[in-house]
Formats: sequence, C-alpha cells, structure tokens
Amino acid sequence: MNKNERMLQILLRAAEFSRIGNMAVKEAKERNRKLGLPNVFSRNGTIYYELPDGRITRKDPMKDIKEILKTQSKA
Repeated sequence: MNKNERMLQILLRAAEFSRIGNMAVKEAKERNRKLGLPNVFSRNGTIYYELPDGRITRKDPMKDIKEILKTQSKA
C-alpha cells in the first residue's frame, strides 16, 4: 500500500468514526427530549441549555431539582 492509499484509508476511517459519533449524539439528544431532560452545549465558552420544548436558555433548568435532591438526601 503506497502513501496515498494509506492516507485515503485513514481519511475514510475518520469519516466513518465521525458519522458514528454524529449518529450517537443525535440519538442521545432525542432520548433526552423524550425523557424531559435538557441538552447542554457551549458556544464561545458560554453554556446553553436546549429545553425539551426547543427553547434555549442560559439558566440551568436542573438547578432547582439538584437543590431538592440535596435537601432530601440530608433529611
């Protein structure tokens, strides 16, 4: 296998890994929506939350739930 063929094989494998990763992310995002969980992402260093209804916010929608769970675990 010459250098060009080897490079082509590497690029094809990288494209396949990328395709698999993109499918996994898409499935995870859909599963989160069905479970009523936000999808979290960042853009330019700022964290955003995509809510199951499609709205996007910078406020952590899980913060209240985390506080409730923390209070319950102390009781």
